[in-house]
Amino acid sequence: MVLKKGGHNMPWSVTCVMEQKVKFIIDLLENNYNMTELCDHYGISRKTGYKWLERYNSSGIDALHDLSRRPHNHPNEISDEIKDLILSIKQRFPKWGAPKIRNKIQRKHPNWPHYPAISTIGLFLHKQGLTIHRRRRRKATPTEYPLTNGSCSNQVWCADFKGHFFTQDRSRCNPLTISDHASRYLLCCRHLERMSYELVKMQFERTFREYGLPKVIRTDNGSPFASRGLGGLSRLSYWWIRLGIHPERIQPGHPEQNGCHERIHKTLKSHTANPSAKTITSQQKRFDEFCIEYNHHRPHEALGMCTPQECYRPPSIREIPSRLPPINYPEHIQVRRVRMHGDIYYLGRRLFMTESLSDEYVGIERIDEDKSLLWYCDYPLGEIDHRNWQIKAIKSRPFISAAAEINEHNSIKVLPMSSV
Repeated sequence: MVLKKGGHNMPWSVTCVMEQKVKFIIDLLENNYNMTELCDHYGISRKTGYKWLERYNSSGIDALHDLSRRPHNHPNEISDEIKDLILSIKQRFPKWGAPKIRNKIQRKHPNWPHYPAISTIGLFLHKQGLTIHRRRRRKATPTEYPLTNGSCSNQVWCADFKGHFFTQDRSRCNPLTISDHASRYLLCCRHLERMSYELVKMQFERTFREYGLPKVIRTDNGSPFASRGLGGLSRLSYWWIRLGIHPERIQPGHPEQNGCHERIHKTLKSHTANPSAKTITSQQKRFDEFCIEYNHHRPHEALGMCTPQECYRPPSIREIPSRLPPINYPEHIQVRRVRMHGDIYYLGRRLFMTESLSDEYVGIERIDEDKSLLWYCDYPLGEIDHRNWQIKAIKSRPFISAAAEINEHNSIKVLPMSSV
């Protein structure tokens, strides 16, 4: 081989890399050129040339092949024995996931020095095609914690459906319960055939006519109280807002945030549904008798052994109007009517909101060049991003902090955009 003076590296595309390595070793062993000249000719560094020579001297031509880049030790690698054990448990219990399988291994082999991590077991099952990723579900936006502390009657009401159960004639019973947070007074306990907006609204109308309107209604994130739409609101909660009621939602999976009402459900179940009545009619009669006993006769430890009737003040002075009044927004807020399909037009852009507000009027408050606030009455629905032209969800505030923030923002002492 004759090296060209001042020449550049020969192109590697003429032959494969392995052939170039072999030619390099042959030229080096002929001792016609030194290491520096050959490395310059083949376009490699001297460090690489010495590495190839060392591999050839130790193991021959086969050592010139590229080595695997797989690490010698892997922190998540598990032995074949553990793999077989995981697969056997999964085969016996196909519905089990990684946490339960790891717990089963710990129970079966309590003397092992260490066990595979839950994430390692989950990754192994995924590679084996034995897991199915759940589709991430959108959830209603909860109210920021802490929630409103109802210190007096008719300030905070709690509402929920006690879990359904069957009467002795196999009829499904869905009791709707409404209670006053401060006094624990049970305002309503009625069976509804369906958990629909129309039936629930009808029952709330009856309760409002008898006890007046509260300031806050606290519920969970289920239907018909909430939805996965804009602001986590539903048709029922929009109706509450029109009445001047602030809806509050607890965080998903945290029933203790509505613990007073959940405790009523425990007492209700033990007194009326264990066992259940023969028919829905007789079951509702049990509910009515329980309300009388619970409100007027049963002392409550959290109330200093007083009854809810003794702590409940007269009904709210805020009465339900016979007709919903029109919504009045301040002058600096632009008003838009929600179209039939739930969209509005703002600054020449079409923005989808929710079909639940069809034919209703919303307010848009310009904050700066990049964003605007979207209001329904005095309730903030979301934030309009002018860059991406999207409506971003914002967490609703508790009634006290929300009122303080609105008052500070508008420099007035009453809630703006109030409908009543």
